[in-house]
Amino acid sequence: MAFGKELPEVIPTKDVFVGDKKAPITLMEFGEYENEECAKVNEVVKKILQEYEGRVRFNFRHFPLTKIHQRSQKAAEAAISAAQDEKFWEMHNALFENRRNLGTTTLKLHAKAAGVSRKLMLEELVNSTYGQNVHDDIAYGKKLGVTEIPVFFINGEKHVGKNTYEALSKEIDEAIKKVKPKKIAK
Repeated sequence: MAFGKELPEVIPTKDVFVGDKKAPITLMEFGEYENEECAKVNEVVKKILQEYEGRVRFNFRHFPLTKIHQRSQKAAEAAISAAQDEKFWEMHNALFENRRNLGTTTLKLHAKAAGVSRKLMLEELVNSTYGQNVHDDIAYGKKLGVTEIPVFFINGEKHVGKNTYEALSKEIDEAIKKVKPKKIAK
């Protein structure tokens, strides 16, 4: 028997993908929204998703460097909140576009612009409703050996310093060669 209000099931970032869910290549990035390099590489990821449509799916995991970027934790929580409305990717891009303006109240405005209609979002941010989900991403990243951002994993294999389209696409092409031919859509 539960006491008080039942909390809805949270969609964690580990379950939020962009691209074909049956794609043979999973590109996972650990990053944060205030980091300039992460913002630059977000444009690379967009191009990868376009060029490798049907063959690559993308998962962004939060790894806020809060000693350097104090607002990155709340921005990550806002992205997870948006995921509950199936607007993670829209919010993800809005956060990068507005990375110099990520105060708690402005996060609500960015969410509205991204199409998030949840009225509880500001309350969730104030109460750190999704704070544990961000910490889960950090813990997972540390378990995988993440020490710097951005860092990519292609089908579980770590790729550090591969932040250009040319470098990432080369690594993805190599990963595609390792996948059984019947799994790759053309």
